[in-house]
Amino acid sequence: MAKATEFVKEIADIHEDFPQWYTDVVRKTQLVDYGPVKGTMVMRPYGYAVWENIQKELDARIKATGHENVYLPLLIPYSFLMREAEHVEGFAPEVALVTHVGENELPEKLVVRPTSETVFCDMFSKWVQSYRDLPMLVNQWANVIRWEKTTRPFLRTSEFLWQEGHTLHESREEAEEETIKMLRVYEEFAKNVLAIPMLTGRKSEKEKFAGAQATYSIEAMMLDGKSLQAGTTHYLAQNFSEPFNIRFLDKDGTLKYPYQTSWGVSTRLIGAVIMAHGDERGLKLPPFVAPIQIALIPVAMHKPGVLEKAEELCAALKAAGLRVKLDATDNSPGWKYNEYEMKGVPVRLELGPRDIENGVVTVARRDKAGEKFTLPLEGLADSLGTLLREIHENMYAIALAFRDSHIRTVHTMDELGQAVQSNNFALSMWCGDRACEDKIKETYQATSRNMPFDQSPVGDTCVCCGKKAKHKIYWGRAY
Repeated sequence: MAKATEFVKEIADIHEDFPQWYTDVVRKTQLVDYGPVKGTMVMRPYGYAVWENIQKELDARIKATGHENVYLPLLIPYSFLMREAEHVEGFAPEVALVTHVGENELPEKLVVRPTSETVFCDMFSKWVQSYRDLPMLVNQWANVIRWEKTTRPFLRTSEFLWQEGHTLHESREEAEEETIKMLRVYEEFAKNVLAIPMLTGRKSEKEKFAGAQATYSIEAMMLDGKSLQAGTTHYLAQNFSEPFNIRFLDKDGTLKYPYQTSWGVSTRLIGAVIMAHGDERGLKLPPFVAPIQIALIPVAMHKPGVLEKAEELCAALKAAGLRVKLDATDNSPGWKYNEYEMKGVPVRLELGPRDIENGVVTVARRDKAGEKFTLPLEGLADSLGTLLREIHENMYAIALAFRDSHIRTVHTMDELGQAVQSNNFALSMWCGDRACEDKIKETYQATSRNMPFDQSPVGDTCVCCGKKAKHKIYWGRAY
């Protein structure tokens, strides 16, 4: 108990001050540091390694659905942004402009990309000539700049990393199918890689992407009961292809405008992992994105054969494809245990003289704090592979149970207020009017999250105005 008390003073109490807990965790585990420009972050090796694992897993899924990676310029002519009125209005407050090179003023201002729809459209107008060029399925991994007023590492920063997919299709049906397909890819990725259950559905008109005809999202519940929009897909219809004059010669010999989609997730996913799984001891990383899956701690290294056996074991586990770190520093075993717990390493192995003598290794699971057991050294790589999958499944089950226990079905404004004020999502019926959406936000600082695909009613009337309801929808306070 004394060790635990000494350890947790390193970070704020997750139950008493969740925002400070988050800040402490991201810095003390060396995920990020603050950049020299206000609102920017520096991703340190440990944090960037999490992103690399996310990128690797998601990139494989994107390519498996037929998309190819490209890279487009960071700078966009200002005139491009002006071609789609709703788009420019949505992004204007966050846009950074380049106006000078040295002492010379540029003939046209340049936008530092907040997103790349417009520059993709310019390229598409050159690349697409015929129906044979469709569908056009491309994706890029890039950085974007959005000049945010209030920032927090991973959740909202002036510069962040992301992927953005952009596609063109012959028909509206194909584009709408693509929009939902990529939403399902994100949902599956969140479940099977991040161990986070998502609420999936369509955003309201107010909350949709600027320039889209329809936006869909995956929404995750954080441990403080707030929602984190973790990814979005957008059906753009012909809203960009027409102003950018993207046309293709169809089979019937006529020129037509293609239908378009875009979709993306960002380094915000790391924030989701932190806030969906962490605890009073720090990070709790899902095995498939953890930079270190297994921390190997030699105990009593001064005794003959301990370090040598640890090095042999580490090499064998790495050869089996596991991400292992052997900590042979002169820090005490207790310090190492606390360090790797705070960093969220899924499995810790302790190897001492008695373990070696008995042909076993002592195992501690991060997802079940305090639980220790032994595994035979023989066949250990296979045993650990199975254990890592069990840890992932357990983390998902815990997150799912937490989320489901924090969703309240409500029928009145008072019930909605009580739900969100006690750190829950509220599920209600809604008339679809913007006025009710605005009133709920003004009254309870809660926003619509999305409308689930299963629209089985939970009532007949709007939670706000009492008129006949059109939609079932989730509400919550959000990051």
